[in-house]
Amino acid sequence: MRAAKLVLSCICFFFSLIANANAQSGQVMVWPASGTPVLRFTFEKFKEVSNSASRHNFTTEVTTENLWGKKIPNASFTLYAYDKSKARVGDAWVTVNDMDPGAVIKFQTFISASGSIVSLNLVPKALPHELQSLLPSDPQPPAPPKPISMTVNSVPQGADVQLDGVPVGTTPKIIQVTPGKHALTFSMEGFNTGTFPLETTPENVSGGSVSYELGTSVHDTVELRDGSVLIGDVESMSPAEVIVRIAGANQRIARNKVKRILLVKREEPQ
Repeated sequence: MRAAKLVLSCICFFFSLIANANAQSGQVMVWPASGTPVLRFTFEKFKEVSNSASRHNFTTEVTTENLWGKKIPNASFTLYAYDKSKARVGDAWVTVNDMDPGAVIKFQTFISASGSIVSLNLVPKALPHELQSLLPSDPQPPAPPKPISMTVNSVPQGADVQLDGVPVGTTPKIIQVTPGKHALTFSMEGFNTGTFPLETTPENVSGGSVSYELGTSVHDTVELRDGSVLIGDVESMSPAEVIVRIAGANQRIARNKVKRILLVKREEPQ
């Protein structure tokens, strides 16, 4: 019996959201799921070997067995990965060549992901002539998870926002998030940076809204009616204008342009 050969080509997993990937317990997959079994794939526990930013690299031991009564000259599959909310988080390419009946192959493969791999699915792309009827009628892969709209705001407004470490704008802001776990980070001059954990599911038609209150400021805050925010030291206020010292220079602002002023307690001069 000739030694069976298996070539596994992995396409890096693609994601809109990222979250930390967790090691996944071993999975056994028999293909096809119904009818006469042809191949059995056993994926051992995924082990993280390295990571960079939101991307994590895993390795797993895979055992493949030919359950069919005939030799498999060539069979190609797309391996789809899903998270706990059943959203597709990536795919890989699997090809089996010259596999004799009853042959068992063990090999190690690597997967790059950004998020938890909870379940797997095999979809055939090319099969021997006798198995052509098992090819799906629709060759198109499952649609990627649909982004969800969410309104993000802060108190005071004008904070810079990052979604999973990627800048998305300044509050108030409507952002797009994919189903899964995320982290919103708010930062603003004069305030402590804060993080808000966020989790959405495909069932969410809209992500709703998030309003984050920044920590205590070390400077006064002047919120203008156009939505902009100035951080500095208020030197004086009158019915006509407000004078704010910002970066060592005084700025004069017409009083009718000011919406709100938040003052912080200052130490009295010695």
